[in-house]
Amino acid sequence: MLKKGILISVEGIDGSGKSTLAKNLAAQLQARGLPVLLTKEPGGTHLGQQLRTLLQERTVTIDPIAEFLLFAADRAQHFSQIVMPALAQNMVVISDRMADSSLAYQGYGRALDKDQITSINIWAMQGKQPDLTIFCDVPITVATERLRIRNLTLTSFEKEKTEFMERVLLGFNEIVKNRDNVLHIDGTKSQEDVAQTTYETVLEWLTKNQLL
Repeated sequence: MLKKGILISVEGIDGSGKSTLAKNLAAQLQARGLPVLLTKEPGGTHLGQQLRTLLQERTVTIDPIAEFLLFAADRAQHFSQIVMPALAQNMVVISDRMADSSLAYQGYGRALDKDQITSINIWAMQGKQPDLTIFCDVPITVATERLRIRNLTLTSFEKEKTEFMERVLLGFNEIVKNRDNVLHIDGTKSQEDVAQTTYETVLEWLTKNQLL
């Protein structure tokens, strides 16, 4: 049993493999007997699912500030309805994307005020920050090729130009480089290698911090 609820965010650019990583980590921790909730932003709630559709399948032009505020609205609902109640039940909450994504995509990618984004994220998240962030890092060329091979309809963000994604990836690296709660994963490796490395490192982190 866990001694308290644990919040883990999984971050990376589109095509980095973060969603697969999050699913594999959740399954491995559940297999070990830990109470796990796998969720995502946007789309972890009914409201979030509607906002996700609006943002990723947009049929109208959305102003960058409005874009961020829609993500913030999803995040506020997500924390109120899903994240905080699960943490109160001493669960491991694994979220596919969280506040760092807004800072990278809207702050660095769209060049919005990073301090404003940070302040609103703190408010939306009720002052709670991830205990651990897993950054799945891949070059843009690798991510783009994966999206091509996947052969699914691209979201509005996956359709962005390379220059935009370069700013986003730079943003992620700037965001995580000086934080001591970040697990940096080489996303170019096989799904099996990424899954095993992540699982072993998270277990080591839980044990080191006396959370098991």
